[in-house]
Order: sequence, then C-alpha cells, then structure tokens
Amino acid sequence: MAKKAKAAHKSAKAKHRKHIIELEEVWKIYTMGDVEVPALRGIHLHIHEGEFVAIMGPSGSGKSTAMNMVGCLDIPTRGVINLDSKDIAHMTESELAQIRGQKIGFIFQQFNLIPTLTALENIMLPMVFQNIPREDRKKRAEDLLRMVDLGDRMHHKPTEMSGGQQQRVAIARSLANDPDVILADEPTGNLDSKTGTNVMEFLCRLNQEKGKTIVMVTHDEHIAEFAERIEVLKDGVIIQSRKGKNHAGACKGGKKNE
Repeated sequence: MAKKAKAAHKSAKAKHRKHIIELEEVWKIYTMGDVEVPALRGIHLHIHEGEFVAIMGPSGSGKSTAMNMVGCLDIPTRGVINLDSKDIAHMTESELAQIRGQKIGFIFQQFNLIPTLTALENIMLPMVFQNIPREDRKKRAEDLLRMVDLGDRMHHKPTEMSGGQQQRVAIARSLANDPDVILADEPTGNLDSKTGTNVMEFLCRLNQEKGKTIVMVTHDEHIAEFAERIEVLKDGVIIQSRKGKNHAGACKGGKKNE
C-alpha cells in the first residue's frame, strides 16, 4: 500500500496558530457481515485555529467519514481526535452532543431548516439547547439575520425563500452559539454557480473578519480552491495537501485583528 501522506502544507499564518483539531492515526472501519470495510486508513490531519481548510475527494474517498470525525458525529475505530485539546475518541454520546453544541456549527448541503419555523425561529432553536434566555435568543437571531443581509426575511419560512437565502439562514444558524469551528458539508451543492460563489465569499468573510475556523467538505475542486488549504483524500488516505488558489482573492483584506 502506498505510504500514507501526512498533511504537510502550512501557510505562513498557520505556523503561529495553535491546533484546534488534531486527527492522529485515525482509522474508521465498518463491518458488513464478515467483511471489514476501512473508510479511513490512519489519517493525520492538524487544523489550526482560524484556518479555512477544505477536505476534497470523490465519492467513496472517505471525506464524509472524515467530516463525521471532525464534527463529533462519530468516533474512530482507533486513533486520537483532539478538539481544542480534548480527546473526543472515547466520549459518550451525551458528551459528544454537548461539545457539538458548544464548539461546532454545522452547514449542510440540504440546508436542514425546519419548514414550519420562520428564519428567526430556525436560528433561535440551537440556543434553546444551551439554555439561553428567550429574549437573548431572539436578539442574537435578529443580529445574525441582519449580518447575512436577511433582516427583511426574519418572519419568512424556508419555502418562501430562494435557495441562496435558505443557505444564508443556515449559515446564520450555524453561528447561533458562537462556535469556534464551522463545519460545512457541500455548502454550495444545491445552488447555482453564482449563488454558490456568493456563499463561498461569505464563508471567507466569516473566516477573515470573525476569525472562525472553517472546515469544508466538497467534491468540487473549484469550490475547494476558496480554502486556505486543501486536503485531498483517496481511498481513506490523504494523498495531497496544497494551498487554495482562490483564497487570497476571495478572502482579500486579511483578518481585521491581525
């Protein structure tokens, strides 16, 4: 078997940041009857605080499994996963749920908005599970909708909005609990190319202006190029690590706090 590739590329900025996510020799093996199917084969991946990383690969490459590991949605068969210096590999489901609610915001390809709730109510919902008072939830949801330029759509339901507007609501919802990490799963998959580019530029703004660590999973090379660093998976192994070509242009201006 080809030698496993470790994530080697580090930008000049990343060298001075702490690791917020560390995957060390992570394997995930699924058992189907008498057959073991390895989805991840001992991957190493370090993501720095405030970095924008794309995990890219074709169907079956292991990128979705890697996303589940990073997002505390699953635990590895073996190996170590540290999130903000805490090993999640041996946590209980309730512990994983708690850390997900506090540390990670999710953006999904299908938006996953609740159709019977308004945009405002969809964004308020994650804060309920963190016991945030209702008035505080409402104010933060309103502020987030204004931030994504949807202040005039607060009381609209998902079916009353375009795909791009729904994805912006989903982005606002991912920020509800002010997480350290935003995990985006094919965030432009259901959007036309122009709207998809607008969404990627907005994610760049979150990374640059708000300092959010963004981990994006995609099969689309054009979309991956918006990231600061691209990790390419094939057959459960990282085979390449390189700099994103469009990151500097799309995320022009640099971080405000630098």
